[in-house]
Amino acid sequence: MATEILDNPNEIKRIDKSNMLSFCIEAPKHCQEAVKLAEAVSINYSKPQTIIVAGMGGSAIGGALLKDWARDKIDVPIEVCREYSLPAYVNEKTLVFLVSYSGETEETLSVFLDAIKRNCMTFCISSGGRLIEFSEKLKLPYLRVPSGMPPRAALPYLFLPMPIFLEKSGLISDVGSEISDAIRILEQVKDENSPENPLKDNFSKMLASNINGTVPIVYGFRIYRAVAQRYKQQFNENSKIPAKWEFFPELDHNEIVGWEGAKELAKCFSIIFIRDKDEPEEIRQRIKATKELIRDESEKIFEVWSVGKSGLAKMLSTIYVGDFTSVYLAILRGVDPTPVKTIALLKERMKQSRVKEKILRELQKLCEK
Repeated sequence: MATEILDNPNEIKRIDKSNMLSFCIEAPKHCQEAVKLAEAVSINYSKPQTIIVAGMGGSAIGGALLKDWARDKIDVPIEVCREYSLPAYVNEKTLVFLVSYSGETEETLSVFLDAIKRNCMTFCISSGGRLIEFSEKLKLPYLRVPSGMPPRAALPYLFLPMPIFLEKSGLISDVGSEISDAIRILEQVKDENSPENPLKDNFSKMLASNINGTVPIVYGFRIYRAVAQRYKQQFNENSKIPAKWEFFPELDHNEIVGWEGAKELAKCFSIIFIRDKDEPEEIRQRIKATKELIRDESEKIFEVWSVGKSGLAKMLSTIYVGDFTSVYLAILRGVDPTPVKTIALLKERMKQSRVKEKILRELQKLCEK
């Protein structure tokens, strides 16, 4: 059986040539290291009136997670900017996190330039590149994180520093206890889903086996909105398959109708519900009703339940189950999870536009003033 590959260390190593699984296994350690790095950096900005997290792809998902996690915790709005420029309302009272793992992301460098021109409070998170280079030249605060990782695998370094910085800014408290709970839970997730744990006792391996050959659709809610989006992105980049995500209650006002006439097409999809034993009753009832309606069309329905007491633990526990699942699915499909050839090809083609060159020239002019 193809699923036997997941219990064969030699086959896993043969397919996962760049060892993406190691980043799943080392996630708790990376979280601990990210906390130490963030705690060593000081921020002297005043309390912002708005917060923007600018980034793309694996560097932006931390901003979406931050927005969901902080929604009921702070009185300052947080938005994620996945564009070349900032929204019109942004000004000198806006804190802008510029997140680019490589430090070379064209869109993020453009937003960096825009933020400087508007006198925003900026903070860069990157492993290096032009983003760190210009931060140093302009004497702007930044956090340098370890290099040599695929951006999507660097989530602990790109996400956890932001809640810590919000606490340093006086916007929130008790972040440390939430992170401690999260790291403890991630150790548990690692043990339960590691390659050494056989398929029959390994939730991520079983989930990957069950959804293999389908297009996964992930449904989240509240603090699991961006978690669902993270699943979608990991299936795209690691498993090399199409995927989609939606969230409650919005999906019950449109998405649910799409299953009415799906018929044979429904067999192409699998559905993953992100669940929480403490989920609000109104959400619990919506999930129950939605599952009952979808079950008439599809039997490929699965649930991933969060673990932990804190919001961060619950979010990260479900994220890393998804990360493991996406890598195991790649192995089942016989594809190396790490390379993202299409993204690399697109970046090469975008060089012809010379947009990045123009952005870098403008940043250099600011440095020379």
